[in-house]
Amino acid sequence: MSDSEETTTTGTTTTGTTTAETTTTESLQHALVGQLMAIIGAPDDEDVARAADDIVQALDVRLREAQTAAA
Repeated sequence: MSDSEETTTTGTTTTGTTTAETTTTESLQHALVGQLMAIIGAPDDEDVARAADDIVQALDVRLREAQTAAA
């Protein structure tokens, strides 16, 4: 993936602090896989579910931006 396909997003870390970080579609996909594995390991943990939801939302935005740019 090229640098031109990167986007900057603001996210929340597991400690609850907000950080600005550069993410790519691929890194979001890898993060989502990790969070899904965490959900399997802790299905009743609401914090894990919220973190996964945050990643899904960020990935959705990123994919929509890529789709719009390609159109």
